[in-house]
Amino acid sequence: KVFKSPTIILITDRTDLDDQLSKQFIASKNYIGDHNVIDFETRNELKTKLIHCQSGGVYLTTIQKFTEDLECLSDRNNIICISDEAHRSQVNLDLKIKITENGIEKKYGFAKYLHDSFPNATFVGFTGTPIDATLDVFGQVVDSYTMTESVKDGITVNLVYDGRAAKVNLNQEKLKEIEKYYEQCANEGANEHQIEESKKAVANLDVILGDKDRLTAVAKDFIKHYESRINEGASVKGKAMFVCANRNIAYQFYNILIQLRPQWNVAKPCEDGIELSKSEAKKSKPIEMIKLVMTRNKDDDEKLYNMLGSKEDRKELDRQFKNEKSNFKIAIVVDMWLTGFDVPCLDTIYIDKPIQKHTLIQTISRVNRVYEGKTKGLIVDYIGIKKQMNEALRKYTNKDNVQNNEFEGVEECVVIVKDELDVIAKLYHQFDDSLFFNGSPLERLNCLNLAVEYIQISKEVETRFMASVKRLKQAFNLCSSSDSFSEKEIDYVHFYLSIRSILFKLNIGDAPDIHQMNEQVRKMVEDAIISDGVEELFEANKHVNIDLFNDEYIAKINSIPLPNTKIKILQRLLSHAIEEFKKVNKIKGVEFSKRMQEVVDHYNDRYKDEIYAKEVLDDVAEKLSELLKKLKEEKHSFESMGIDFEEKAFYDILKATAQKFDFKYPHEKLIQLSKEVKKIVDDKSRFTDWDKKEDTKAELKVSLIKILAKYGYPPELRAGVYQQIFEQTENFKKYR
Repeated sequence: KVFKSPTIILITDRTDLDDQLSKQFIASKNYIGDHNVIDFETRNELKTKLIHCQSGGVYLTTIQKFTEDLECLSDRNNIICISDEAHRSQVNLDLKIKITENGIEKKYGFAKYLHDSFPNATFVGFTGTPIDATLDVFGQVVDSYTMTESVKDGITVNLVYDGRAAKVNLNQEKLKEIEKYYEQCANEGANEHQIEESKKAVANLDVILGDKDRLTAVAKDFIKHYESRINEGASVKGKAMFVCANRNIAYQFYNILIQLRPQWNVAKPCEDGIELSKSEAKKSKPIEMIKLVMTRNKDDDEKLYNMLGSKEDRKELDRQFKNEKSNFKIAIVVDMWLTGFDVPCLDTIYIDKPIQKHTLIQTISRVNRVYEGKTKGLIVDYIGIKKQMNEALRKYTNKDNVQNNEFEGVEECVVIVKDELDVIAKLYHQFDDSLFFNGSPLERLNCLNLAVEYIQISKEVETRFMASVKRLKQAFNLCSSSDSFSEKEIDYVHFYLSIRSILFKLNIGDAPDIHQMNEQVRKMVEDAIISDGVEELFEANKHVNIDLFNDEYIAKINSIPLPNTKIKILQRLLSHAIEEFKKVNKIKGVEFSKRMQEVVDHYNDRYKDEIYAKEVLDDVAEKLSELLKKLKEEKHSFESMGIDFEEKAFYDILKATAQKFDFKYPHEKLIQLSKEVKKIVDDKSRFTDWDKKEDTKAELKVSLIKILAKYGYPPELRAGVYQQIFEQTENFKKYR
């Protein structure tokens, strides 16, 4: 009522943000309830629109356009200006005086021109990091949504801190100089003396951070840390960002890295082992694994100038880094990409630059985006900024779930890994795993298979194991390069992950952590999976063919000596086969699903008592094998009935409904009725989108009423029959 259908003007300070928001708002016209959503190119276009439209509308533009002229755009009081990123140019009201050849030139910040353009508007600011100027311009915080709440809601992931400054700054005096820098810059710009002191501090710090020996130490540690994560499968896509203090240091660091790892500087369309589809191959361009991302400077030497490329080249780098299959994995940056640059699969940021206040929160937030398989983002600190991070944390979030309002440290992950290793060891306390670590290749393989069998002693034990290994894996992903683990502990991590991978494949499908294991164990897991006739299971996962279930095949499955493993294989194979059969005959497929579930429930309720458990396992395996045979018989039953498989599906619907209501209906009459139903269905469903046209569906129902009445099928049974026939017909059309 106060605003009377307000006009909303959404203002950003970067073209890419304007493009991003305009696409989102334009695509959401129906949700907003206003189709007058426009992205304006010029201030004059916006002025014209406001003159002719006195209410409503959502208009998007950049704040820089308000300097094109200084006239008032509108004095209406029903305009709401919403500023995105209200901690940058959106709060700049200050007057700046510049002496030129023509005299004194006065200039104000962008925000001043915006406020003068809409003197009676309401101004709202959005920012994840409000600074003092934000509050001065927009007033006190009206509502906040913190990092903690975002993590709880699943919108972002938590962050873990790994401090490695001491590993590369062995000279403690140098570390003290870095700390001194932060103290000198704490009140940056407060007065002329402090500005001069700050400049001296920056110069001194650059000398420390740019020292060649130090940069080489950082580069070696970075390579070790990064490659360890890649080898352990700890990074979801291998994307990492390294933040350097300045352009010169970034260039030096880049050159040191490619000297140590020349293979990172070889252009490829994608990383090794990745397959691209035809459409992906067309979009992918050969690119190096590591790139330096900065704007050009006219003072750059020729090699650096050419390497940095044009604005279009940087746009291509943007696209490639966001492409999870691109060979571009490591971005060396200084200022670019630290704010407003979202790459969900980016999970690690290495910081070797002094960053403070809101900029620090913006920077580390690059790795808190949600992505499948990414549980937390990792911050690797080479400069010693933990104190500044925790201060920023306390200011910009209510991190009440972390003791002392500090970031979770990688040391906590180490503790979790060791704790879970202890928990799992207790589950295996009666299992002899010595052959896995000391036996021959065949003995190690057999031990791994037996370990998988052992943990399936009961559903409860198996569930506890899987949950514990999941926690272990998530923590190990963040601390796999830690020096806190013994070689034996790492061996046990891989041992338990191997067991989990095989169990995961038996229960669900492709294991998500198969690449977590080292090369030796990975090969062993592959051997374990294809041993004893298990290989057919995974072929069956992709394209189940009921004809595979011949006597020889079933005998091979039944010959597997590990009862729990055999049952899991039968269950997986039968489950997929039933799903395939549902596409042909839904009602019978559902019936087989229920029958299988009864057997599986019996299996899951088994006791730990070994004698009784063996009886249950033998019984379950036998019932699953028998169900496989019955499914094969059912699949081909229509052949002996003189009807086709589609007519058989309608036959089963009609028969099941009659049996449900205890109505006796002659078999031969049911055969004829099924054929007639098939003719009607074929006639009415031959049209495109028949199932979306109400008139066609109505005609089908009328025709079915007539034919059911003709054959004496009772009226009280027909309602359920219609719906099932519709669903079965949709099945035929979908999968035929």
